[in-house]
Amino acid sequence: MSLIKLYGMPMATCTMRVLLCLEEVGAKYELVPISMPTGEHKSPAHLARNPFGQIPALEDGDLTLFESRAIARYVLRKFKGQGPDLLKEGNLSESAMVDVWLDVEAHQYNPAISPIVYQSLILPRMYGGTPDQSIIDTNLEKLKKVLDVYEARLSKSKYLAGDFFSLADLSHFSYTKYFMATPYASVFDSYPHVKAWWEDFTSRPAFKKVAAGMGGHQ
Repeated sequence: MSLIKLYGMPMATCTMRVLLCLEEVGAKYELVPISMPTGEHKSPAHLARNPFGQIPALEDGDLTLFESRAIARYVLRKFKGQGPDLLKEGNLSESAMVDVWLDVEAHQYNPAISPIVYQSLILPRMYGGTPDQSIIDTNLEKLKKVLDVYEARLSKSKYLAGDFFSLADLSHFSYTKYFMATPYASVFDSYPHVKAWWEDFTSRPAFKKVAAGMGGHQ
């Protein structure tokens, strides 16, 4: 069996989503670094893997995939039974709830939190730019409204899709991790159930490994 190859940057948010899945199921894989600052993600070799010139991309034998959420599902299906069941595809209602909260993460949570992270961390550190406080403030208000919904949900269940950890929770890790390094991390203090949820699942060994930049060297 050929070794899975994951092309990306170990601390890039979408690459981290896939790394977490690989670590959760104990898969053997190779992380192949792709340098975005040098434009390697736009090279012909990488465009053959991902025609949009983005990361990550995954190669498993003759199969090449891109889009991190699709790759994550593939990994969890391929290695089903080797680790926790993060998709719950054996139960129609549970898998439906996983899908609901994956969509919430993609379409409600991520669009609110990612501009804050970009303005607070990526823009000044990687590009030497000046954060636009108006963008930060606007998205903080959006994020608070999303967190109101999360607080209500997590007051009724331990995790987003139910009383089981799933891909829906895992997908929140990378941007939330970076958000916690911004000056606005204290926002979570106003949402005790959300904060408890965050502290719970970030204590998992896979999360600690990926957060330390250790993923990918098996």
